[in-house]
Amino acid sequence: MLIKEEIERLKKEKDAVIMAHYYVRPEVQELADYIGDSFYLSKAAVGLDAKVIVFCGVSFMGESTKVLNPEKTVLMPDPCADCAMAHMADAETIRRMREMYDDLAVVCYVNSTAELKRHSDVCVTSANAVQIVRKLPNKNIFFIPDRNLAHYAAQQIPEKHFIFNEGFCPVHEHVRVDEIRAAKAAHPEAEILAHPECPGEILAMSDYIGSTSGIIQYAGESSAQEFIISTENGVRYELENRYPDKKFYFTVTEPVCKDMKLITPEKVLHVLKTGENELKLDDEICEESRQPLMRMLELAR
Repeated sequence: MLIKEEIERLKKEKDAVIMAHYYVRPEVQELADYIGDSFYLSKAAVGLDAKVIVFCGVSFMGESTKVLNPEKTVLMPDPCADCAMAHMADAETIRRMREMYDDLAVVCYVNSTAELKRHSDVCVTSANAVQIVRKLPNKNIFFIPDRNLAHYAAQQIPEKHFIFNEGFCPVHEHVRVDEIRAAKAAHPEAEILAHPECPGEILAMSDYIGSTSGIIQYAGESSAQEFIISTENGVRYELENRYPDKKFYFTVTEPVCKDMKLITPEKVLHVLKTGENELKLDDEICEESRQPLMRMLELAR
């Protein structure tokens, strides 16, 4: 029996669904019942009927899914798939900031551990960060952990006072300006589409800045036929599937998240068969980190 057929059989047997982020391998995206960016997957996770969720993404995404679905079994195909940025803040710094600033909101990018979320007031994604921060009554915003998304949001909301953390996504941080320029020289008619986790100098060169889902939507709505994509290369699969008549280019050094690529169909099949790699969270952490996530979902409506 083919892996895909075996997975479909086990999904029915175990009452399971597969969720996948756009950055995982194409062959894993092909298996997914739900595929999207962090915001879409956060929304889709709430109220799922299935008893088992196989989450094809990195650890913080699985944690968020478990937090929003504490009664469900969440299986991670590869428990080593992690996100460096998710750990680039700490509770002690948050405590100090609360002491230093009155009227402070701790805004936590969803790309963070459950431990960081529990110390925060609200979560955001790259798709809704500006919208949510604008709605907060607080003047002072301590934005964790990503400095690049924070600087992008701060430019859109000058009436707020941002305090910046020094976290970053290693994949987006190392997109090179000279390689974007070279791609533009090779494809002068192409529009540059960038994720706000990229450094400011990349965003300044871009025709569009947005979340992964935003980039996909913009590429479909734009009259341009060629695009230079400045985000993780897993998004190529969705872009080419949706818009086969358009062309998509990446820099010579393609942005690749090695952790996302750890997930394979064989590992999806393995956890469905065995129930291994179940993600478990302490009840207290689960409850406390759920509150900022639920506030995000409410404010993003």
